[in-house]
Amino acid sequence: MKKGIALVSVLAMSLTLAACGGTNNEGTNNTGTNAGTTNEGTNAGTNNATGGETATEELVPEEGASLLVWEAKEERPFVEQMAKEFKEKYNVDIRIEEVGAGDQVTKLTTDGPAGIGADVVLFPHDNLGRAVSAGLVLPNDSYAEQAKAENAENAVSAVTYDGVLYGYPRSVETYAMFYNKDLIATPPTTFDEVKTFAKTFNDPKANKYAFMWDIGNFYFSYPFLATTGGYVFGGGGQDKADIGLNNAGAVEGATYFQSLKKEVLPLKSGDVNYDIKKGLFTGGTLAMNIDGPWAIGDLKKSGINFGAAPIPSINGKPSVSFSGVKAWYVNTFTKYPNAAKLFARYASTKEAQLADFKLTGAIPANNEASADPAVSGDELIKAFVEQFKNSQPMPSVPEMGNVWTPIGAALSDIWNEGKDPKTSLDNAVKQIQDANAAQGS
Repeated sequence: MKKGIALVSVLAMSLTLAACGGTNNEGTNNTGTNAGTTNEGTNAGTNNATGGETATEELVPEEGASLLVWEAKEERPFVEQMAKEFKEKYNVDIRIEEVGAGDQVTKLTTDGPAGIGADVVLFPHDNLGRAVSAGLVLPNDSYAEQAKAENAENAVSAVTYDGVLYGYPRSVETYAMFYNKDLIATPPTTFDEVKTFAKTFNDPKANKYAFMWDIGNFYFSYPFLATTGGYVFGGGGQDKADIGLNNAGAVEGATYFQSLKKEVLPLKSGDVNYDIKKGLFTGGTLAMNIDGPWAIGDLKKSGINFGAAPIPSINGKPSVSFSGVKAWYVNTFTKYPNAAKLFARYASTKEAQLADFKLTGAIPANNEASADPAVSGDELIKAFVEQFKNSQPMPSVPEMGNVWTPIGAALSDIWNEGKDPKTSLDNAVKQIQDANAAQGS
């Protein structure tokens, strides 16, 4: 799920503030039948092998309830398992239709009011503002306290919009640093250490480089503005009038960012795209590469000896990355809100998230699940869990769409042309403000 690449367009991701992330996959339909209710739904405190405890509220599935769930193809095995268990426990049939996570809000915009949309949907949190503004999803009211208590704080923040919790957090993602163990045995913890290593390792004629990331993609370059105090929007990413992309911290970070061209990566930003750096890394001439967990499978297939670690610190501060949160949501137009809320809860508990990790590799949002040995004992996943702790969910407000192009251009000017960081960022923020004003924000 190349979230980073998909985000280059809009994002070019990404974390926001309400459900999160995923790949775009088109799918097919499966059919099912209606089933009656049982009294098992009255006790929300019962346990199951993977569903775990549900809520203390006594939600009972509506009589004759059946549910349609949208899910991306690659995560279907998990949903099939949840559907089977849910049927056994609550006697509610569930049909699964394959719809890519990134496509679901668009599809729900038409299918929801028409009464043919899924009862339970799943999408990246950066689509939440659009979904809420269109009245497409119900608040997570019955299980709000459980969601807040059990999941990472920034995951809960991501699936919250305008102070209201809508999502049932299921998984999280951000990016981290992969490193070739045959080229650098111990990963650096600071960018100053990266600079030192680059002095002896870089050999542009042989395509040997110490460190790469997708420079021109604001999604991946966000740490260089955010770590030192910059931010997109204030108020947890929802105050569009408070833009922090040209404050003192952002300028400090952009100045450090600019220094890396000379000391670490002497290339134009256009010469370092996602596929180029991936090829150099798997080819054994790039020592370190920033990428997401979606790259793990291909890296393993390449046969290189690699590890993962959090992104090195910048000016003594832990690097702050963008993050995405994938969560369940209940369709406003569902005929069976109780059953839909019950399933969203059932399929987002600690046990469910661990099952998702086992079946699909999705990183849990649940605190206890992410601390489970199955997750924390995985060297690669552990790095992403640690980086996620220092991440910020991508703003989910519609105005985020006005940010990518101006900031991308500013970073290009700072990196490629050596232009003054403050002036470049001021110009970008002015463009964002003008676009927001035109949008009526």
